[in-house]
Amino acid sequence: MLTVASDVEVLARFGRALADPIRCRLLLALRESPAHPSDLAEQLGISRTRLSNHLACLRDCGLVVGVPVGRRTRYELADPRLGHALDDLRSAVVAVETDRTCAEAEEKGC
Repeated sequence: MLTVASDVEVLARFGRALADPIRCRLLLALRESPAHPSDLAEQLGISRTRLSNHLACLRDCGLVVGVPVGRRTRYELADPRLGHALDDLRSAVVAVETDRTCAEAEEKGC
Protein backbone atom coordinates (compact mmCIF):
# COMPACT_ATOMS: atom_id res chain seq x y z
CA MET A 1 0.00 0.00 0.00
CA LEU A 2 1.41 3.38 -1.05
CA THR A 3 1.38 6.04 1.64
CA VAL A 4 2.40 9.66 1.51
CA ALA A 5 4.85 10.68 4.22
CA SER A 6 3.96 13.69 6.32
CA ASP A 7 5.94 16.90 5.97
CA VAL A 8 7.57 16.24 9.34
CA GLU A 9 8.64 12.72 8.36
CA VAL A 10 10.10 13.97 5.08
CA LEU A 11 12.09 16.74 6.78
CA ALA A 12 13.27 14.34 9.50
CA ARG A 13 14.57 11.94 6.84
CA PHE A 14 16.36 14.76 5.07
CA GLY A 15 17.80 15.94 8.38
CA ARG A 16 19.01 12.45 9.20
CA ALA A 17 20.79 12.26 5.86
CA LEU A 18 22.46 15.65 6.38
CA ALA A 19 23.47 14.87 9.97
CA ASP A 20 26.68 13.17 8.85
CA PRO A 21 29.47 15.02 6.98
CA ILE A 22 30.26 12.00 4.81
CA ARG A 23 26.64 11.72 3.69
CA CYS A 24 26.67 15.45 2.93
CA ARG A 25 29.81 15.03 0.82
CA LEU A 26 28.24 12.03 -0.89
CA LEU A 27 25.07 13.96 -1.75
CA LEU A 28 27.13 16.86 -3.09
CA ALA A 29 29.20 14.46 -5.22
CA LEU A 30 26.05 12.85 -6.62
CA ARG A 31 24.61 16.30 -7.26
CA GLU A 32 27.49 16.79 -9.70
CA SER A 33 27.01 13.46 -11.49
CA PRO A 34 25.95 9.84 -10.96
CA ALA A 35 28.80 7.52 -9.98
CA HIS A 36 29.74 3.95 -9.13
CA PRO A 37 30.59 3.07 -5.51
CA SER A 38 34.28 2.45 -6.23
CA ASP A 39 34.61 5.92 -7.76
CA LEU A 40 32.71 7.53 -4.88
CA ALA A 41 34.85 5.77 -2.26
CA GLU A 42 38.01 6.99 -3.98
CA GLN A 43 36.66 10.52 -4.43
CA LEU A 44 35.66 10.76 -0.76
CA GLY A 45 38.73 8.95 0.54
CA ILE A 46 36.78 6.33 2.51
CA SER A 47 36.54 2.53 2.43
CA ARG A 48 33.97 0.78 0.26
CA THR A 49 32.42 -0.73 3.41
CA ARG A 50 31.96 2.67 5.00
CA LEU A 51 30.59 4.06 1.75
CA SER A 52 28.15 1.17 1.47
CA ASN A 53 26.73 1.96 4.92
CA HIS A 54 26.22 5.61 4.00
CA LEU A 55 24.63 4.74 0.65
CA ALA A 56 22.25 2.38 2.47
CA CYS A 57 21.21 5.21 4.79
CA LEU A 58 20.64 7.57 1.85
CA ARG A 59 18.65 4.90 0.00
CA ASP A 60 16.53 4.28 3.11
CA CYS A 61 15.92 8.02 3.36
CA GLY A 62 14.76 7.99 -0.27
CA LEU A 63 17.43 10.43 -1.42
CA VAL A 64 19.51 8.22 -3.71
CA VAL A 65 18.77 5.29 -5.98
CA GLY A 66 20.94 2.56 -7.40
CA VAL A 67 20.66 2.05 -11.16
CA PRO A 68 21.89 -1.31 -12.50
CA VAL A 69 24.42 -0.89 -15.30
CA GLY A 70 25.44 -4.33 -16.45
CA ARG A 71 26.89 -6.11 -13.43
CA ARG A 72 27.55 -2.85 -11.57
CA THR A 73 25.30 -0.33 -9.85
CA ARG A 74 25.53 3.38 -10.44
CA TYR A 75 24.15 5.75 -7.80
CA GLU A 76 22.35 9.02 -8.42
CA LEU A 77 20.04 11.41 -6.63
CA ALA A 78 16.52 10.01 -6.51
CA ASP A 79 15.15 13.24 -7.97
CA PRO A 80 16.95 16.12 -9.72
CA ARG A 81 15.12 18.57 -7.44
CA LEU A 82 17.27 17.28 -4.56
CA GLY A 83 20.33 18.85 -6.16
CA HIS A 84 18.53 22.18 -6.32
CA ALA A 85 17.35 21.76 -2.72
CA LEU A 86 20.93 21.15 -1.57
CA ASP A 87 22.09 24.27 -3.41
CA ASP A 88 19.24 26.35 -1.95
CA LEU A 89 19.85 25.07 1.58
CA ARG A 90 23.59 25.72 1.35
CA SER A 91 23.00 29.23 -0.01
CA ALA A 92 20.46 30.03 2.68
CA VAL A 93 22.74 28.86 5.48
CA VAL A 94 25.68 30.84 4.09
CA ALA A 95 23.48 33.94 3.78
CA VAL A 96 22.26 33.63 7.37
CA GLU A 97 25.77 32.88 8.61
CA THR A 98 27.20 36.02 7.04
CA ASP A 99 24.31 38.25 8.15
CA ARG A 100 25.67 39.94 11.24
CA THR A 101 22.89 42.50 11.75
CA CYS A 102 22.65 41.48 15.39
CA ALA A 103 25.10 43.73 17.29
CA GLU A 104 25.56 41.01 19.92
CA ALA A 105 26.00 38.14 17.42
CA GLU A 106 29.33 36.96 18.80
CA GLU A 107 28.17 37.00 22.44
CA LYS A 108 24.83 35.31 21.75
CA GLY A 109 26.29 32.77 19.33
CA CYS A 110 23.98 33.81 16.50
